[in-house]
Amino acid sequence: MINSQYFIELEERYGAHNYHPLPVVLAQGRGVKVKDVEGREYYDFLSAYSAVNQGHCHPKIVNALVEQAQELTLTSRAFFNNKLGIYEEFVTQFFGYQKVLPMNTGAEAVETALKLCRKWAYEIKGTPEGEAKIVVCEGNFHGRTTTIVSFSVDPDAYGGYGPYTPGFIVVPYNDIPALEKVFAENEHIAGFLVEPVQGEAGAHVPDEGYLKKSYSLCKKYNSLFIADEVQTGIGRTGRLLACDHENVRPDILILGKALSGGVYPVSAVLADNDKMQVFRPGQHGSTFGGNPMAAAAGIAALEVVRDEQLAENAFRLGNIFREKMNEICKKYEICDFVRGKGLLNALIVNNIKDKDIAWEICLKLADNGLLAKPTHTNIIRFAPPLIINQAQLLECIDIIDKTFCQLADSR
Repeated sequence: MINSQYFIELEERYGAHNYHPLPVVLAQGRGVKVKDVEGREYYDFLSAYSAVNQGHCHPKIVNALVEQAQELTLTSRAFFNNKLGIYEEFVTQFFGYQKVLPMNTGAEAVETALKLCRKWAYEIKGTPEGEAKIVVCEGNFHGRTTTIVSFSVDPDAYGGYGPYTPGFIVVPYNDIPALEKVFAENEHIAGFLVEPVQGEAGAHVPDEGYLKKSYSLCKKYNSLFIADEVQTGIGRTGRLLACDHENVRPDILILGKALSGGVYPVSAVLADNDKMQVFRPGQHGSTFGGNPMAAAAGIAALEVVRDEQLAENAFRLGNIFREKMNEICKKYEICDFVRGKGLLNALIVNNIKDKDIAWEICLKLADNGLLAKPTHTNIIRFAPPLIINQAQLLECIDIIDKTFCQLADSR
């Protein structure tokens, strides 16, 4: 019999065990909901880690992808194509930059930004070759390449992958004095890489003014402010970019995930001419980066965000979600509080008695028709597609409340 267990066993038998999914096998998605192979329906409160901001299988994005797939899929950058330039013009004007370097995944885009920052330091700033340092934050998650895990503080991310790439300095997140001390004590800092809200750390929102002060320090020491908005960008936090909350314009902007609405791997690094000029032919690239299908999907995905006012929706509904969820948290011992920005939020679980309670909550949520996933032992991320409406959001809050009540009764 072909059912959920059949597909789970296939993955267990033939796939590397590098993920620990909830035991739900999805087969269909439309809008804010998904269905499993048995036809059970769920609200999606993870959005593929914010890649599906525009909702599952948004018809405009899917149609753009399909239409382009029937014309031309891939040329590599060995030749020009009739879609890339149109996309580059659109995306640079959309975000207000002069140049874009298209890639595929978020990690690739982060690697691109690191290379761009170092090369800028050597060629423009005058840093001695091999001496450039990039400052990063504790609790960061920028991907899983060898270089990126070299500056992770999560043992699961970096353990067993050494020797590690040098050239990074780790400082506490949301700590301006610590950041300023590092700048003052290190001569050759090329840039500061930061998530405006730390997503994998559980929607960790810094103090108001942190981004602006960090940016000012970068300007004071002639270093680049690099914003990783792979998860926080494209409407997720209630602004087009999370940096927009403080009117900070990054020197290097990293985008991915929702840049395609989840239908195709698309990422990008944006910067102005004075930074991007350091890349010359043959020095960086990607076979699939900037391919015609990515270009078509990228334009359609951003048009959906703009035309359907998804950032505005995330801002309004995020405020409602946190207010009502924090009221619910007062009723139950197992939950502490909810934090976040826009529709990137996290429940902090009181797990004094049971270290697996967050996992147990997510299993019970799935039984009740809502999918979420722990991001740490005691944190559950809540990030629905940005197309969710208020009635749907309130229904989901009721599901969460019901779940807490069931767990409280059973303990």
